Amino acid sequence: MATAERLSVSPGRSYRTWSREEKERIVGETFAPGANVSAIARSHGLDPSQLFAWRRKALASGLVAPASGARAQAVKFARFEAVAGEMLEIVVGDVVVRIGGEVEAERLATVIRAVRQA
Repeated sequence: MATAERLSVSPGRSYRTWSREEKERIVGETFAPGANVSAIARSHGLDPSQLFAWRRKALASGLVAPASGARAQAVKFARFEAVAGEMLEIVVGDVVVRIGGEVEAERLATVIRAVRQA
């Protein structure tokens, strides 16, 4: 029968800590026109998902906004009719909304409004 033994010292993991200034600088790079968030993350030794999380938090705080001009451009909508079975991509700024063809028009309009306000 095996018995559990407690290690005197657990192997430690090293986590990199980022100062607020470093995070702000790196997140700021992602708002440059044509910026590739994943490439920026990798260039700083970050996992892309970590940088996307920092970026979401920065946008949600209201203290950060995309580079000037990105929000100033008007977004025009076209009327559409849902087509069953088709996959559709809608690009709003730097966000891609992917939907199935069976989505209701009102639901899609709600999602697009939310993306525009984010």
